[in-house]
Amino acid sequence: MQNRKLTGVVLMLLLVHGLAGSVQAACPALRIALDVGHSQARPGARSASGLPEVEFNVALAEVVAAQLRTQDYTVLSINRRDEQLSLTERTRRAAAFKADLFLSLHHDSVQPRYLLPWFTPEGRAEHYSDRFAGYSLFISTAPDRAKTVAASRALAMQLGNALRAASLTPTLHHAEPIPGEGRKLLDAERGVYRFDELVVLRSATMPAVLLEAGVIVNRAEEARLRQPAYQQRIAEAISAALRAYCAGMRP
Repeated sequence: MQNRKLTGVVLMLLLVHGLAGSVQAACPALRIALDVGHSQARPGARSASGLPEVEFNVALAEVVAAQLRTQDYTVLSINRRDEQLSLTERTRRAAAFKADLFLSLHHDSVQPRYLLPWFTPEGRAEHYSDRFAGYSLFISTAPDRAKTVAASRALAMQLGNALRAASLTPTLHHAEPIPGEGRKLLDAERGVYRFDELVVLRSATMPAVLLEAGVIVNRAEEARLRQPAYQQRIAEAISAALRAYCAGMRP
């Protein structure tokens, strides 16, 4: 009886080891092109406290890249702090890198009608809007992206799932039917939009998603987005999403 129990334990350990090995073999390390949105010359949106969006993008990208490398993914950081790359040059670099996917990191704002004047605690005159908060995910479904639309959407859905699991919520203000917005919501629960005109998405030759990590003109959300622990939470959510995406794409 004792030998029979021992044999059962050994078989169970072999089975578990075999399953783990098969998952690892079927889901090799991804090659990820991680794009830092905007640049020092074109810094993007301005936060409630007056900081340029690109500074938020650089800070988050550094944390995300470090997290992904702990998972043995191969990461190419595109448009780092000292670079001034055009949008098409970013996707050309991703293609030359033979990236399996392209993720562009940004931080969000709102339309001018929602901005209100205020003075920061340091006494600077700036603008803010606490009306909206949350992340957004964008993909391109343009006809020339037909080969990668399904994979891009699958990646965006997994990112939405992981961000929601990390207690982040999407903002739906980009779907509002006003000038500058009116984006098509593909999945409201996960915050996934269609935005065919975004150059980095449309010119990418691999599955591509643009993440707006949060609304930096919202004063409370800006404060959260500047916290290393919050950046790490987003990074870990992205890492979890990539694991789920890779598992879902297995044959």
